Amino acid sequence: MSTATPTPRADSHDTTGFLERTFAEHSAPLTRYAARLLGDADRARDVVQDTFVKFMAQPAGVVDGHAVEWLFTVCRHRALDVLRKEGRMKRFAEGEVERVVAVDPRPGRTLEVAETQAALLELIGHLPVNQQEVVRLKFQNGFSYKEISRITTLSVGNVGFLIHTAVANLRREFAAQRP
Repeated sequence: MSTATPTPRADSHDTTGFLERTFAEHSAPLTRYAARLLGDADRARDVVQDTFVKFMAQPAGVVDGHAVEWLFTVCRHRALDVLRKEGRMKRFAEGEVERVVAVDPRPGRTLEVAETQAALLELIGHLPVNQQEVVRLKFQNGFSYKEISRITTLSVGNVGFLIHTAVANLRREFAAQRP
């Protein structure tokens, strides 16, 4: 790679040739450089394109004798500008967009929840009475195992066993109802 690119002459044909040669010689190294800074080849190509647009707008005297340095300096500054701008914006990680939850529930979500609750309440009604009681005390009223033990006069271990068995039965029955 040449560090000294010839300066264009005053006529536009030579200027065009100079710009084409400069682009041909330095676009790939600039793109690699920007890609290392940005971590993304697409954004790097955009930065290099911006760099060459600025380069074409410069009078020949501004870049005379140090065009390559000028290109790499402008490319670096533009890449850092992009990084600063993106630092203020939150980028989504791979697959994160799919997990974004809207503020409003999706259409039909309220109906789905109501149907699920109704199905679970019906399934709870089919459990043995002692399991129904502890499940309702735990999940509808929010009591701890110890509090349920005091309310029902069952041991804490027995309450835990009844809740575990009831939940396992509910999961199995609920899954059997769903297609």
